[in-house]
Amino acid sequence: MTMKAKFDIIDSTCIPIAIDNCNTDLIIPARYLSSTTRDPHFFGDAFMHDLRFDAEGKPIADFIMNQAAFASKPVPGVHEIIVGGMNWGSGSSREHAAWAIAGYGVRVVISSSFADIHKNNLLNSFVLPVVVTKAFQEELFKSIAANPETRVVVDLPHQTVTNGATGSVETFEINGYKKYCLMNALDDIDFLVESREKITQFELNR
Repeated sequence: MTMKAKFDIIDSTCIPIAIDNCNTDLIIPARYLSSTTRDPHFFGDAFMHDLRFDAEGKPIADFIMNQAAFASKPVPGVHEIIVGGMNWGSGSSREHAAWAIAGYGVRVVISSSFADIHKNNLLNSFVLPVVVTKAFQEELFKSIAANPETRVVVDLPHQTVTNGATGSVETFEINGYKKYCLMNALDDIDFLVESREKITQFELNR
């Protein structure tokens, strides 16, 4: 499942989820894995479900996503970025965790480190994982705590992330192939189709 959308610059407020080692079972509980639906909103509604809601389905008031400043779902320019704790997406390799993040409407996850498989699953779901230093991550948390309206700008073409509150800038790395795919809203199959003539020519020249 993918949420195809061309990437360029994301300028948005953020949802701070300061949970280190936030594993895929927290991101989406295991009971949702048996679903065969292709509806991204189904998985988006399950994002962080058991931290957001109690056993009776009532919102847990002290969880960050239920606090007034962060409760609204992402729309362009609002809450499209998650600032997460270190080792985001640890645990099982379930793709559903990336689907849940994409289905919720998040375009970027910023952390000081990611579990490798989850990082790739995010990229395949058109969610950009941005690795920053621990110091920059902590600065972002502090800025958002001081002002939930703090804006962060993630510039994929130039591979930079900017804290709008302080002006601090860091660069981030991304695989060149994945960068191209994100900027052109191509999944792996789309890329092969786009490259069909080049592939054919290569075969003819062998």
